[in-house]
Formats: sequence, structure tokens, C-alpha cells
Amino acid sequence: MKALFIGGTGTISMAITRLLAQMPEWELYLLNRGNRCSSIPSQVKTIEADINDEARVAELLADMQFDVVCDFIGFVKEQLERDYRLFRGKTKQFMYISSASAYQKPLSDYRITEGTPLANPYWEYSRNKIVCEEYLMKLYREEGFPITIIRPSHTYDERNVPMGVHGEKGSFQVIKRMLEGKPIIVHGDGTSLWTMTHNSDFAKAFVGLMGNVHAIGESFQITNDESLTWNQIYQTIANCLGVEYKPYYVSSDFLAEVSDFDLRGGLLGDKCNTVVFDNTKVKRAVPGFVATVRFEQGIRSTLEYVLSHEECQVEDPAFDAWCDNVIEALEEAKHAIKRKMN
Repeated sequence: MKALFIGGTGTISMAITRLLAQMPEWELYLLNRGNRCSSIPSQVKTIEADINDEARVAELLADMQFDVVCDFIGFVKEQLERDYRLFRGKTKQFMYISSASAYQKPLSDYRITEGTPLANPYWEYSRNKIVCEEYLMKLYREEGFPITIIRPSHTYDERNVPMGVHGEKGSFQVIKRMLEGKPIIVHGDGTSLWTMTHNSDFAKAFVGLMGNVHAIGESFQITNDESLTWNQIYQTIANCLGVEYKPYYVSSDFLAEVSDFDLRGGLLGDKCNTVVFDNTKVKRAVPGFVATVRFEQGIRSTLEYVLSHEECQVEDPAFDAWCDNVIEALEEAKHAIKRKMN
């Protein structure tokens, strides 16, 4: 069977690429700009091109047919319209990576299934994903375009430590604060539930949906079944680092208001909500699928990798200063209120 990935070297897609490379029944092509060629398994074929150069891509793929095409980097409807023009009649299945952040916010029920309504007034990213899903479903209903929609939640790999609140340069600065014994900002009181999924687990379910007749015209969420509070998540990270967990709890609404980077979308529109994912549907379509990497196992491996690879240690002084300013301002407000009360 032959598959084409648009992208194929990101947090989610690299794990799928590595897994498919071990499966002799699959012939995998990656269409991307060749930025991470050294990480691609030798069995995988690459087509170096910018997907936005539609004429060039159409020329390169003119004589090719695929069993599966997946777009890992489609964020707006115009990109999906381009994909439709390129792959109509050229694939038996078109898989689109959407997002679990598209689910209704605020939630009416913390238990999430594929039937949970899609609506997110807080995050444009999620609203764009919803528009893309609706466009693809319309193509399926009206023209039979063989789509499958995948909704990942918070998926991580060996290169990034998943956090609730971090700056624009990633989460390493939070790790640095922990190693330095400084308090870290935790949204809310740290008791809301969240789900972290290792990309190797995600890959197993995804590959099971490739070429799967039961996946056509359907949407699937793929996550771990493990639910953790943010306190448990941060405590686990602190334990792996061998440091004390020093949380400084701050209202999510307050954080979104005082940040000069986008916390409204990623926090109010996603991470501050308690969610528990029901993966019954994907397990029914992919018999035997189970996520086997507990967070404490996956994050230990990730931390070991990050701390031994300098390229993953991107410092963010501006975010560090912002954390200190937020904590200082709230401490001053606390003392001012106490003085007035006395």
C-alpha cells in the first residue's frame, strides 16, 4: 500500500513515519521542504517541494496514485481546498489532522466523545479547524471524497516537555525555573484534569485507521486513557528532575488578560478545561489499540532527551521575567489587601 504525508516530520507525524517505515506492506512518501531530512528513516521516500506551490506539486505527483494521503499541516480552509484540487481522484483515503481543542468550550460535559459539539469562541486556531472539518465533510457527503478526520489532544515527543503555561519559545524556561528552585505559574488551582499522549501511542491508532474501510467519512479522537490533574503533571516533572514542586496558582482568566502572548486561545480555549476522553470509537475501529506509555514513563524519557540536547534548551528570558512580574504583582496585591483589612 502506498501513502503520502504532507509534512511527516512533526511531533505527531514523525512517530507515524517511523512506525510505517518498519511495516513492509507500506510504501511511504513524505512531501515537505526537506528541513529535517536527517531524521527520516532510510526506507521512506521524500518528495522535496513546498505544498503551497500547487502547480509544482501537481507536476511532481502527476503519475502517482495513493491508498492514503494525510495532511498534517493544514490549518485553514484554503489549504484544504488546495488539497482537494491536488488529490481528488488520486487517493482512496484523505486523512486530516484536526484538533480536540475544537470541542465545545466551555464544556457542557467533561466527558469527550466524537459526538461532543464543536465550538470554541476563545481560539481562532480551533475555529479554523472546525471550518476545515465542515468543508471536508461536505465533500464527503456531496461528492464521496473519502475523508477521515483525526482529532489529537496534547501529544508530545522526545523533544518537547508538555506544559500548561509557557512562553512563545516553548517549555524549556519552565524546566529551567524548576531547576533553579523558582516557583512556576500553574493555571487555576492545578486540580483540573488533563490528558497527555505520547506520540508513539498516537501512531499505533493512526496507522490502524489508514486504509481502514470503517474510517471513511468518520472522525476519531486519539488520546491516552490516563487522566491527570495539572498538579500531578507538574509534580511528575519535578520528581523526574529531582527538584521540589513549587506551584504559584493564578486564575486562567487573569493570566490570559496580562499576557502579551496568546494564552487566551491555548488556555481558556483548551488547557484550563477539565476533559476526559472516551476512546471507544477508535478502539472499535482499531481492535487491540491501547495507549501503553504512562505519563511518568514518557516524560522521564523526554526530559532525559531535552537535557542532553542543547538544541532543545531554548531559553526565554522574556517569559521568565513575565512570570516573576506576575508573581510579584500578586504578592503585592495580597499584602495590600491584608494591610487594608488590618
